[in-house]
Amino acid sequence: MRKRIKATRTTTAPRLGGRLLIATAIAAGYTIAQAALPALAADANPVVAEIGSHKITQQQVDNRIKVQLYDARKSALGQLVDQYLLEHAAKKENLSVADYLKREVDDKVSASVTDASARQFYDQHKSRIAVLPTVPYAKIRDRLLAALHYRAAESEREELLARLRKQAGVKILLQAPRIEVATTGRPALGPKDTPVTVAEFEDFQCPFCKRVEGTLMAMREKYGDKVRLVFMDFPLSFHDHAMQAADAARCAQAQGKFWQYHDALFADQSKLAPADLKATAKKLGLNAKEFDSCFDKNEFNAAIQNDIAQGRKLSVNGTPTFFIDGRQLVGAQPLPKFEEIIDEELAQARSNRAKRTAAAN
Repeated sequence: MRKRIKATRTTTAPRLGGRLLIATAIAAGYTIAQAALPALAADANPVVAEIGSHKITQQQVDNRIKVQLYDARKSALGQLVDQYLLEHAAKKENLSVADYLKREVDDKVSASVTDASARQFYDQHKSRIAVLPTVPYAKIRDRLLAALHYRAAESEREELLARLRKQAGVKILLQAPRIEVATTGRPALGPKDTPVTVAEFEDFQCPFCKRVEGTLMAMREKYGDKVRLVFMDFPLSFHDHAMQAADAARCAQAQGKFWQYHDALFADQSKLAPADLKATAKKLGLNAKEFDSCFDKNEFNAAIQNDIAQGRKLSVNGTPTFFIDGRQLVGAQPLPKFEEIIDEELAQARSNRAKRTAAAN
């Protein structure tokens, strides 16, 4: 009797769990596709959720997990490497890690961050920081010294670890996840055979896209023909003129002036209404009749929708979003964030060339 009861429970539980899962999903306003259940999965990239007409695929979920997992692994790996280097260096000096860091970091910082240097910092910056002219140095002395000491200690520690990594010949072999982006036919700057391609999903009305433009310009100035920049349209639905601006820029592309038009739109995001977009075309010397006809007919709407669809498949949820050789970078990041990935990609390209050369010989 006991065996019969046990068998009944074993065969019934999965069915009951599946029914509860589906019932919960319906109650929450979502539709979970049957292909999401492992036992029934047949499609290589099934739709795992539907929110109205919007679909979320398993690939989108996996892409996001891959990037997050890589970032977590990279951070943990860096900590393990640094921990080993510090322990090894301290052992060579017959010191504990704490004493080694005190000697190499804290003592050096204490010698450089003094009352005199803090007072000098106060005098040099009080005209630029609103609170300083109204607060006497004596009242913020201790807090200022602590802040300057912390900042200097962080910098000194980073320099120490960089030296230790170089001396030890550290090689990070962790591979970043790569997501394939279809960029053929999109507006681009740089040769096609460049070592690194940066695909940018942007919205002409997005303030963060405007903010990152200076960074992208600095990136292009630094790397030149080593980096190819490709523009991908991703106008956001809550920006009332974003789609029209995207259409207009594509019409400018048809006349060979996409990037000039692109720069003009970001230079003044207050002029994105249809009349303004047509006026900008005239200022740039485009054929007004051809431009107006192209814009009024929404000739590039399908192409823009293709970019949007691709962005959604790649888990693009906002702008700007970048893919540097398929490695995702989200938001208006500072130049060092781009440099970190680009430098790694260039180093990898050099390594691959060296391996091909060695194999050929």
